[in-house]
Amino acid sequence: MSLPLFRVVSVPAALDGEPAGWAADMLRDGEVALLPDESGLDGIDRVAHSLGNETVLLVRREQSPVEQDRVVIAYAAALPLVWLAGHFSDSVRTWARDRAPMTLLVEAEGGLSDDDRGRVERFVALLGRQSE
Repeated sequence: MSLPLFRVVSVPAALDGEPAGWAADMLRDGEVALLPDESGLDGIDRVAHSLGNETVLLVRREQSPVEQDRVVIAYAAALPLVWLAGHFSDSVRTWARDRAPMTLLVEAEGGLSDDDRGRVERFVALLGRQSE
């Protein structure tokens, strides 16, 4: 299996919505890991179905937001990252701005807006052009 072009960390609600098939098409060259939220296994299952995956990666939960951020940052490693979550700390914003691989942070309490989907699409398209 080849290395993904980028990684995605997302709460299920951000990838579980309209338009149908958007997430699967957009993220096919990336590796998606979900941050469990209040939707629990039902939300994770909906995303797995919408991505057409039999399995999904999960980001382990931590006791504090600071520790949770560290886990996501470690998972990102040296790959570009799309991070879809409810809120980002100033330290995460600084990390994203200062790291060498491209990083897109999108605050998403629920499903993504058309504007946010557009931001993700442009980001992924740019990564694809850079890899050619």
